[in-house]
Formats: sequence, C-alpha cells, structure tokens
Amino acid sequence: MAGKPKLYYFNGRGRMETIRWMLAGAGVEVCFYFMEILKSERGNLLFQQVPMVEIDGMKLVQTRAILNYIAGKHNLYGKDLKERALIDMYVEGTMDLNELLMHYPFHKPEEKEKQLAVIVEKATTRYFPVYEKALKDHGQDFLVGNKFSRADIQVLETILMAEELKSDILSKFPLLKAFKGRISNIPTIKKFLQPGSQRKPLLDEKTVAEIKKLFDIDQ
Repeated sequence: MAGKPKLYYFNGRGRMETIRWMLAGAGVEVCFYFMEILKSERGNLLFQQVPMVEIDGMKLVQTRAILNYIAGKHNLYGKDLKERALIDMYVEGTMDLNELLMHYPFHKPEEKEKQLAVIVEKATTRYFPVYEKALKDHGQDFLVGNKFSRADIQVLETILMAEELKSDILSKFPLLKAFKGRISNIPTIKKFLQPGSQRKPLLDEKTVAEIKKLFDIDQ
C-alpha cells in the first residue's frame, strides 16, 4: 500500500492550499513538511520552486501539474474530453480569481481597500455569473456532468476565500449560494472544513512577514 503523499511548502495557504483541498476532497490523508526540510530536498525541485508533492514515487512540482494528476487519479476530472474541457475552463477562471485573493494579504495597508474593490468587482461581474449561469442552465447539483469534480472543489475554495473578505459577496447569486451549501456538506469536504483540519487560515500579518522574509519579498 502506497504511503501518504508528502507536501512540501511553508506553513500557510499559498499555492499549496488548493492542492490540500483537492486531496481532502478525494479523501486522501497527507503528511506535511515545511520549508526547513527543503534544505535537503532542494535538488528535487525541478524549477527550484515549491509547492512540491511526493506521490506515487514521483516528486511533482508546478501547481497545475500536481492538481491535474490528483484529479485524474481520483476520478475528479470528468468522464470524457468534453467534460474535462468544461472543468478546465471553470478551474482556470477560478484560479485567476484565487490568485487575486491569495495575494490580497501581501498588499500594503493603504492599498488593501482598493484591492478589495477590484476583487469584489471581478468576482461579481466576471467569475461568479459564469458559475451561476452554468448551474441554472443544466439544473444539476454539480458544475459539470452532475458528478462531483475538481471544478466543484476549486470553486468552493475560492467562494469561501472571497467570503472571508466580504461576507455577503454571494447575495446576488442564489444558485451559487445553494451550491456552496451542497458541496460543503459532502463528507470529505465537510471534514476538511472542521476546526483542527489541515486547512490553513487566512494569513495574518505575522505570517505574511515571515513569508516575505522567507522568499525575500520586498517589504
């Protein structure tokens, strides 16, 4: 029996968080190794970058490659090429929004109000309407093929991140709000959302400072 996947990253959200979500949605238990151990693993980083996931005898880097592998391995990637194309479109869109949300804590205090306005505007006019329309058009519980997929996982993750910054951001999207409730209650996802899980919290100022120092980001 294969061992648990090993995840190498700093102790925070960042690009590893979606990978955590994907593995949690698949019901996979993992081991975490934080940045300190990478001193001995640096030679295994293909592009000298994290996240890195050790799984099935491979040491994978590049977030999308890792997510694609996990989704394919755990039957979260649709039943055929057409469904995969739809999933990819939804996923790429939500990853664009996720990127804005992920970088929000790193903005200077005087920039945050403006950045939040950008996030809310794009979420409510560009991204969330797409998912709302998809749910309305096919009238099913999931975004693609009426089956739980990586699209559902990644859209839920992004919705919850957006709600941390603006709690009523779904007020104009009733179908998406109901979708959030359904996906949140899938047993593997529900477990991941409980206190004490391996889900990481919103970055606080102390953690942001530590990450900036770790990656030599300008203060």
